[in-house]
Amino acid sequence: MQELVIASNNAGKILEIRQLVHGISLLSLADIGFSEEIPEPYHTFEENALAKASIIHKFSGKNVFADDSGLCVNALHGAPGVDSAHYSGERDDEQNLQKVLTELTDASDRSAFYKAVICLVWQGEVYYFEGICEGVIAGEKRGDGGFGYDPIFIPDGYDQTFGELPLSLKNEISHRGKAVKKMVAFLAGAMNNVQSDNRSSLFGI
Repeated sequence: MQELVIASNNAGKILEIRQLVHGISLLSLADIGFSEEIPEPYHTFEENALAKASIIHKFSGKNVFADDSGLCVNALHGAPGVDSAHYSGERDDEQNLQKVLTELTDASDRSAFYKAVICLVWQGEVYYFEGICEGVIAGEKRGDGGFGYDPIFIPDGYDQTFGELPLSLKNEISHRGKAVKKMVAFLAGAMNNVQSDNRSSLFGI
């Protein structure tokens, strides 16, 4: 069975992805003995995802994928965006979401979207997959599920936050779920020697 490393230490993210990927042996960073913090120094989701995937590919020599994702609030000109994980100055989910709620106290426009970009290193080539989920920011924190900004994000077409919706449903409609499904479809084809239009050069690996 082909092996694929998830370049993340986020337990919630790994749980979601494991429920979506089948027929491939998924390895965590702990499985490959990687315990360092992976830097995310860039200003786009694509660059950060590539940086993380490249580091783990060089370390392990295995197929790997990394994602960079975040919440983009229109009234905040796209913030937190790529800074979502440490928007408050700390890597603290509660502090981050409370900062967003505070900044939107008097906002009439509470529209937002989650965006995820996956960078896959497969057989020495790089591929990208993107997913977007539109929604609005709730007036207060609701629900204990998910992670990050999930308790304040209400996806379009629903009246519950990602923190309240079942994980199975979140995986169907979320930004990460959409991106992972695109990657899974590609992998199914790749293992049958089907080429993808998402292919690009892998520099420095």
